[in-house]
This record gives sequence, structure tokens and C-alpha cells, in this order.
Amino acid sequence: MKTHPTTLPGVQLFELDSFGDARGRFMETFRRDRYRELGIDLEFVQDNFSASARDVVRGLHYQLQFPQGKLFHVVQGAVFDVAVDIRRGSPTFAQWFGTELSADNHHQLWIPPGFAHGFVATSESAMVCYKVTANYAPADERAIAWNDPQLAIRWPLAGEPTLSGRDSKALRLADAELPQFRS
Repeated sequence: MKTHPTTLPGVQLFELDSFGDARGRFMETFRRDRYRELGIDLEFVQDNFSASARDVVRGLHYQLQFPQGKLFHVVQGAVFDVAVDIRRGSPTFAQWFGTELSADNHHQLWIPPGFAHGFVATSESAMVCYKVTANYAPADERAIAWNDPQLAIRWPLAGEPTLSGRDSKALRLADAELPQFRS
């Protein structure tokens, strides 16, 4: 597995080793000891799957009391994946990192607790799997507007975005309730 630098401390981009032959391919998507060596020493408590059509934007999501770290990868298609630092007082507060994750490039993104997360499907359809470090708590979830001008995320949309009702009503970062983090 190779690591690639990102612009946000704590956010890590990995390129998974993929072994293929005439039968198909094999990839190891998680091995606890390897991720511990890379500084990810949190317990994963839930695995999630999401399927999206082109231009579906999901996010920017986070939880207040139970912030989630996410280990995110694509199993079919491609997405543009985004992490936003929402840790008040952080030198990179309100900065974002975005990258393409696809079934072809075998990249995986670690988004630590304290970051909002979102993605847009850039292929006709995309299927993603991700591990989280805290259980989903619907009453605890919040969202920041995907198109917040303060963030100025350059989403690679082919057309108009498709949003959930909740995401279409998301607040701008300046108006959002943000989690309190202890250093």
C-alpha cells in the first residue's frame, strides 16, 4: 500500500495494492495492524455501503457529539471525495481536500473525526464502502451546504446536482453548529 500526501493534516490518501489476473482482482481493503502503523488507531464500529447515480452529491456530513472517522473507498465507478476541516482553532479550519476515488485507481481516503465529509458520483453510477469509528446517530448528524461560497469547493459536476432534502437545506459553515473538540 502506498500513501500519498494531502493538504490537510490527518487526512490520508492510500493507494491499495491490487492483484489481478484473468479471473479478476484481489485487494486487501483493511488490516488493523497496517493502519495502526499509519497512525489510524481508532476502533471501527460500523461498515456502510452507498450507491449513487451521476451528479448525486452527498454531504457535507458530520456528527456533533459522536464524530466519525471514515475510511472510504469505491468498489464500482468513481467519485470526487471531499474532507473539510471543521475543527475550530485548527490552522486549516474551513480548508478542504478533494480527490478522485475510483474502482480503477484503488485509492482510499481516511477522514478523521473533526472533518465534514461529502462526495459526488462522477461516473454513471458509483458504489462506495466505508468504515466508521462511531455509530450513526441521526439526531446528532449535521450538514454543511455543499456549495458554501466560503469553502468554494470545485465539484466536478456534469449537470445539476441531485441532493437529499436534508442536504438541500444544509447551513453554511458560518451558521452551522460545530462540534467541540478537546485537544
